[in-house]
Amino acid sequence: MSEWKTSACILCECNCGIKVQTGGEGDREIVRIRGDEDHPASQGYLCQKASGLNHYQNGTDRLLAPLRRREDGSFEEIDWDTAIREVAEKLAAVRDTHGGDKIFYYGGGGQGNHLPGAYSGATRKVLGNAYRSSALAQEKTGEFWVNGQMFNTHVRGDFEHCDVAVFVGKNPWHSHGLPRARAWLREFSKDPGKTMIVIDPVVSETAKLAEIHLQVKPGTDAWLLSAMVAMLLQQEKHQAEWLAQHTQGFEEIRAAFKDIPVEEYLAHAGVPLATAQAAVDAIAGAEGAAFFEDLGTQMNRHSTLVSYLEKLVWLLCGHLAKPGGQVSPAYLTNIAGSGRATRKSPVVGAPIISGLVPCNVIAEEILTDHPDRYRAMIVEASNPVHSLADSQRMAEALDSLECVVVIDIAMTETARHADYVLPVATQYEKWEATFFNFEFPDNYFHLRKPLFDAPAGVLTEAEIHARLVEALGAMPTALCEELTTLLETEGRSAYRDRFIAALGEDPQLSAVAPAVLYRTLGPSLPEGAAIGAVLWPLCLDLAMRDGASLARAGFEGNPLEAADALFDAIISQHSGVVFAKGDYASLMAQLDEVKLVIPDLLEEVAGLAAGPEPLTSEDYPFLLMAGERRDYSANAIYRDADWRRKDREGSLRICSADADKLGLDDGGEARITTRRGSAVTRVEVTDRMQPGHVSLPNGFGLDNVDGRRVGVAPNELTSLDARDRFAGTPWHKIVPAQIARA
Repeated sequence: MSEWKTSACILCECNCGIKVQTGGEGDREIVRIRGDEDHPASQGYLCQKASGLNHYQNGTDRLLAPLRRREDGSFEEIDWDTAIREVAEKLAAVRDTHGGDKIFYYGGGGQGNHLPGAYSGATRKVLGNAYRSSALAQEKTGEFWVNGQMFNTHVRGDFEHCDVAVFVGKNPWHSHGLPRARAWLREFSKDPGKTMIVIDPVVSETAKLAEIHLQVKPGTDAWLLSAMVAMLLQQEKHQAEWLAQHTQGFEEIRAAFKDIPVEEYLAHAGVPLATAQAAVDAIAGAEGAAFFEDLGTQMNRHSTLVSYLEKLVWLLCGHLAKPGGQVSPAYLTNIAGSGRATRKSPVVGAPIISGLVPCNVIAEEILTDHPDRYRAMIVEASNPVHSLADSQRMAEALDSLECVVVIDIAMTETARHADYVLPVATQYEKWEATFFNFEFPDNYFHLRKPLFDAPAGVLTEAEIHARLVEALGAMPTALCEELTTLLETEGRSAYRDRFIAALGEDPQLSAVAPAVLYRTLGPSLPEGAAIGAVLWPLCLDLAMRDGASLARAGFEGNPLEAADALFDAIISQHSGVVFAKGDYASLMAQLDEVKLVIPDLLEEVAGLAAGPEPLTSEDYPFLLMAGERRDYSANAIYRDADWRRKDREGSLRICSADADKLGLDDGGEARITTRRGSAVTRVEVTDRMQPGHVSLPNGFGLDNVDGRRVGVAPNELTSLDARDRFAGTPWHKIVPAQIARA
């Protein structure tokens, strides 16, 4: 058995540090795994889901050669030269005939698989790609937009230092989202000086640990949070002096909430007044209250409005830019974007927030007979046929396109609709990085070494995009030769000076800069870390933009020296590097004056007075939560169901009262039907669920190459038109459904 090697888990945004031992046939198996105690954030912690990582590394649907679709719909293997040449020709033909803006890009990375997004930028810009999207657009863009309107940046709860923790539509026991999640939850819940508050219709594992569980009726979070804002104002529990000093628009907020009938709104939400009062008192009296909203509300009715109301609650209590409140972490690259919606999609006219087209309009953008419809698509490290609403419609959209290119490790549901499938190395066969960097005051970056050599027949995404840029005739070969010679003969300083000068001489060079860095700086990096080359300009940017945070982390000197020192540390330290140390004292100044008023959302608040419209009907009397994190559900990169040790089929959870009415038995089968589809599923009777509310887990229902399908694919039951009016995010957590004994 081999020595322990460092890497990271790739199943959620935490990307906990791991240490593994390899073995098995050809030494290509992950045989033992534990937490990496040297990792800056996880510090040796690891949840049980990571034990199955070998099922990802050695999945049965693995691809080991490029594939091209035949006329009969089957696939044939082709060599890489042919694949790159033909893909470049097909995409260039779409660009030259219809315009590069007709080539749509989806993906660019996953949990821990982030560097492909950096390198894809070169291919996209050469092709003239103007529209893109990713999983963030069906989860987080409503919150991004609210943050952009109010703070002009991303904010995050400081759970390390808070005395009140509030989870809104989130169950970190399974979905994590904060370092050492389960250990932290246990420790926090046992501390008599701290209070945990959970807003969730389900009696989740986190809710069971909480002192206060606001068990809302599904889809009514907006009425609960509006009532909480009103209570803070009507009872004068807000921080008037702090608000006057640091915010704009308070009087307009006071006017909007002063007459809200609190008890009526709480009745709509199904939350007792005493429980809501306890939560309001705890938040108002906290030294620092940290909030975390997640998919339970972000894929639900009024999702963008709920993001706004949640922020009003903690802003009224002054929980910003202070220990235990909300903070704005330093970053190497801002994955949340600006939060601005400066453009609209070309066919539907949907708002494009942080550069991302709403996922629920992609199929319509393709299938509408419109001159500006998308005509080709590149899908990278993503599986939209399985992960987006209305899988059937998404598949139809792909089949209608002139060219579909999928870049992935496996024959996914999406890859089966491609014209070309380009196989890549797994995350454990290449250098890869973690870009979900949200810690404060100490924030870290983790570039990890490969555990295995990549098998013959696959490439890294960086290599694929460099070859595509070359095939498209856009690689500046003379400059690449000059830069390589400079680096070899005079060192990185001379290389840097010439690279920066070249950017000034030719503004078009920035389009292919990632590929140029990979081809020139990449080969000089130790241990074969060529993919890490794209991090070098990010280090330079950080040094110029936030040199103080970088210096507090120990990277001092002029910006160029500090950037080089950070870059070298990232390349060489394989358990992660603390790249920034925040400072509470200067944070408020960085955030400027907070804008409390978002006019469109205050109009939505006024509309709540009419009460909730019914979400169910006589034909569809249940609300389905289509996608729930459980002990053995994870993202769909685990294609092998054998990793699950319990609930292997992904049961439909239903309360005992509803099960009795329908004649359903625990362990039996039920048919669930929505307006979009129908499926038979195993039943789990549990009083975690409220009457009329049922759930199915995410990550199930994958169609394996061997013909197996285990569990239900939730998005065969969801629809495209059920979406938020502001951000277009889907309402996956409140899908009207009927259930019957199977």
